[in-house]
Amino acid sequence: MNVTVNISFQDVLLAEIDAEAKRESRSRSELLREAVRMYIKRQQRLEAVFAMGDAAREKQGFTEKDIEAEIAAVRNGQ
Repeated sequence: MNVTVNISFQDVLLAEIDAEAKRESRSRSELLREAVRMYIKRQQRLEAVFAMGDAAREKQGFTEKDIEAEIAAVRNGQ
């Protein structure tokens, strides 16, 4: 089932969306649906990466302060 929604865009952005849709020979709606799908997939992947990092940190027994200290040390060239 499709549901119609209203979204506001600045004129310049809408012109870019329309130009890209035309270049790809598809509708504005198709282009925006694909963009949203890609955004959601990217966010899900990022969440998975952060979850893996959290699991590795917990397994090693590091605290967030340990990680912050290590980052500071690397940035300071130590």
